[in-house]
Amino acid sequence: MAPEDQELLDRINEYADQVLKDFDPQKTRVSFQLEKLKPIMEEIAQEKGATVEEIFIKYMDLASQVTVSRETKFQNTIGNMTKYGDVHDAF
Repeated sequence: MAPEDQELLDRINEYADQVLKDFDPQKTRVSFQLEKLKPIMEEIAQEKGATVEEIFIKYMDLASQVTVSRETKFQNTIGNMTKYGDVHDAF
């Protein structure tokens, strides 16, 4: 991930940690969560000369990349544990 992309992702995630800290993401509507993130996305959009929609799309793309990367690492870890017979030791 490019440093600029990582900075954008970190900045939005840090903001989200502050404004959404009292909400369960599993029980909170996505539209509500996005509304809470709108101020930071507007700020970044203004700084970058982009639209809020462009920042939102970029953020979602980057967040998806991180999720896929984490899942791949997890699957590789589990696969290696199964392959070498260590899976029972992990549970």
